[in-house]
Amino acid sequence: MTPPVNGLGLSTRQGIVDGLNRANDDAAVTSIVITGAGGAFSGGADIKEFGTDKSLQEPNLHSVIAAVENSPKPVVAAIHSVCMGGGLELALGCHYRVAAPGCSVALPEVKLGILPGAGGTQRLPRVLGVEAALNMIVSGEAIKSEQKLFDKLVASPEELAAEALAFAQSVADVRPLPLVRNLPCKHPQGDAYFQFARNMVKGMSKNFPAPAKCVDAVEAATKRKFADGLLFERELFINLMWTPESRSLRHLFLAERAASKIPDVPSDTPKRDIKAVAVIGAGTMGGGIAMNFLNAGIPVKMLEMKQEALDRGIATIQKNYEAQLKKGKLKQDKYEQRMALLSTTLSYDDLKDADLVIEAVFEEIGVKEAVFKELDRVMKPGAILASNTSTLDVNKIANFTKRPQDVVGLHFFSPANVMKLLEVVRGDATAKDVLATVMAIAKKIKKTAVVSGVCDGFIGNRMIEQYGRQGGFLLDEGCTPEQVDKAMEKFGMAMGPFRMGDLAGNDIGWAIRKRRYTEKPDMKYSKTADLLCEKGRYGQKTGAGWYDYVPGKRDAIPNAEVVKMIEDHRASLGITPRKISDEEIVQRLVFALVNEAAYILEEGIANKASDIDVVYIFGYGFPVYRGGPLNYANEVGLFNVVQAMNRFAKNPLDDAAFWKPAPLLAKLAAEGKTFN
Repeated sequence: MTPPVNGLGLSTRQGIVDGLNRANDDAAVTSIVITGAGGAFSGGADIKEFGTDKSLQEPNLHSVIAAVENSPKPVVAAIHSVCMGGGLELALGCHYRVAAPGCSVALPEVKLGILPGAGGTQRLPRVLGVEAALNMIVSGEAIKSEQKLFDKLVASPEELAAEALAFAQSVADVRPLPLVRNLPCKHPQGDAYFQFARNMVKGMSKNFPAPAKCVDAVEAATKRKFADGLLFERELFINLMWTPESRSLRHLFLAERAASKIPDVPSDTPKRDIKAVAVIGAGTMGGGIAMNFLNAGIPVKMLEMKQEALDRGIATIQKNYEAQLKKGKLKQDKYEQRMALLSTTLSYDDLKDADLVIEAVFEEIGVKEAVFKELDRVMKPGAILASNTSTLDVNKIANFTKRPQDVVGLHFFSPANVMKLLEVVRGDATAKDVLATVMAIAKKIKKTAVVSGVCDGFIGNRMIEQYGRQGGFLLDEGCTPEQVDKAMEKFGMAMGPFRMGDLAGNDIGWAIRKRRYTEKPDMKYSKTADLLCEKGRYGQKTGAGWYDYVPGKRDAIPNAEVVKMIEDHRASLGITPRKISDEEIVQRLVFALVNEAAYILEEGIANKASDIDVVYIFGYGFPVYRGGPLNYANEVGLFNVVQAMNRFAKNPLDDAAFWKPAPLLAKLAAEGKTFN
């Protein structure tokens, strides 16, 4: 096959059929073994072929499996490491299966918004049993080498080739050849079981059509002849493949993998050795950042100015781990191992041996300057100096040192031990091996890293500022915070802009706006959020923001005084409130993200459109099934996005200058193209 993952693209499919034909034409061959070279039996279909001419070219996977089943000589699948999707469907089409221990087996198609399309929903229930197979297909989760799936489990991966060959020789004369398709497939409760399964799936996956169709397909395996079940499965597969949800999930699958590719940093760029990490600051962010490295088995030394601050930081880390212990997500010995990797200090001099140091102090340039001058003094040559800044100029920070090539931004998202996104901010002088190293370390600590250039707010926060501005204008024009939040949450956002502001801290946005009033006096803002902050309503941390909060809970409780404050401010501006639809709310907020993203792409701040989608899915709670703001804009149609923006520009209470489409967006819309 085609290592490392042995995807079942056209060339691989042709190779399998050609190999089968040669083996069957060779009188000296009595039985045939199919396996995968390298680190996988097969990772499944080549997703890049979906919807292209190659996906239609013969032999398709159905034809390959038919050729295997119809082979006059027995075909044995020798399975190891990874056997997923089409790879498992191919194995189920073989006459026999021999497997190495620890092999991950899955039909993960549901995670791409589709279902197994080459007989998986028809063959797996016949081998594994209806309930076990349906659970596997609907969840898409991998199981380890399952005895029922295999005719033989070998003792170790090293023995697989020899054992599979010996097994193939032992069945060379067995006739008739066993076929999974001929096995019975029934469920004792029949209709009642499948109705129960549908109810469960409906409650768990309301925005994803594929899981319910998986139930339909497996039910067909129990009620229809095998050939009819295959046709039904294929029909469901094709229909699902063209849903916006599947297109979005496939886009995100490829986008997440493409994010690690930096155009001018080759994959073979040498990487620096990261054996020890230092973290400056033991607050919420510093502690969360430290946990990522402790979880990966990397020692961390945490620095603070006062012992009490260190004690609080350690207590928070312990509390987080103890919560995982109570939930059974962490074992006691692992907890002890991780805490043993953590040390603390009050002196910069004790950090001198660290390979990577991450600053997580107050977001003010003067504070950063003091920290980086100290780091420049004590850190060894070749150490990487990283800032967790969320908005400040990384070039300016780098120039506080005599080694700007070693400085990079590592913007973790809060809570840093939970959120998957990591914005890697590339300064003008950042060395390529520094970039390669931090992208590799991001993978090690299980983060999805996206590279950003230097600008105010980088990718995510620069865009969210425009989103927040639109939220403010909507309040001025007639909305309540609750109405805006509910509209966005119905669209699929994890939380609306006002609940998000309360979570992050409204004072953070207030500080940014104060800076903007000086830097960009012509930019329009609603003053409602400033009035809220003047009342000390900073959000969850003060128990009061756009909403009220009960201690220990995150439930947002609408506040009548806040609504009156908005109404009074609106009246002071002489604005007559109007009824605003949920559709307008969603379009104004999401298209504000899209237009700013187009500027970010034009300026080269982001390498590619899909990187921006990854940022918003993993960092800002954008709905997965919509694939990110730019993918969503593609689905709506860029012509339609521009038409809507032209309408918004005519609103006298909005910012007409902002709604002028970015040149890239206007160009793509005029040419009928998309962001991809």
